Amino acid sequence: MIEYVKASFRELKLHVTWPTWPEAQRLTIIVVVFSVLLALAIWGVDSVFSKIIGFYFDWIKG
Repeated sequence: MIEYVKASFRELKLHVTWPTWPEAQRLTIIVVVFSVLLALAIWGVDSVFSKIIGFYFDWIKG
């Protein structure tokens, strides 16, 4: 198990290409923007379906 952890750290140090700080910042902003947009889209769809289901149950009650 200890050898596995050592090998993992060695892999991270020697074989992983890390982004530069400006690139990491830019990518983080892109992820945040798309996360907010997706959250708003899900909220919108949820609101529409909630109203449709509400109208349906009001219609059933008659």
